[in-house]
Amino acid sequence: MTLQSPVHLFEDLEVGRVWQSPGRTITETDIVTFAGFSGDYNAIHTDHEFAKTTAYRRPIAHGFGIFSIASGLSLHSPTMKTVALLSVTEWKFLSPVFIGDTIHVLSRVIEKTLKGVGKRGEVLWQRQICNHEGKVVQEGRMSTLVECRPKG
Repeated sequence: MTLQSPVHLFEDLEVGRVWQSPGRTITETDIVTFAGFSGDYNAIHTDHEFAKTTAYRRPIAHGFGIFSIASGLSLHSPTMKTVALLSVTEWKFLSPVFIGDTIHVLSRVIEKTLKGVGKRGEVLWQRQICNHEGKVVQEGRMSTLVECRPKG
């Protein structure tokens, strides 16, 4: 996949800046696909009749499935030359996501640390996954290793 947005490098980021991703509506196909590749066929996700007997009254999306979709959404908000995901910390699953909910990701730069000989830098992000009502459904911190501007 080719990155279409302007690509940001380590030097382009300002601590405190926030980006909002595009939205993405969660479908039953998303849930079934995640169940298939993860092997998590828990009835709360895949059985409509069972789900009616729960507090949610309907199937909920897998928490890690939503986390994965949000990872893709945040790829372009901002578009970075990312080398690696280094860590995920303090991650909280706060509220369920249902079929038909639209989510987006808010990404805020918390800290930047230049690494090595200045070819890469570590960025600590605060990420929040929000539903279409603006409610935060998941949040936490993650660190990525990103490219710096070539010294010329």
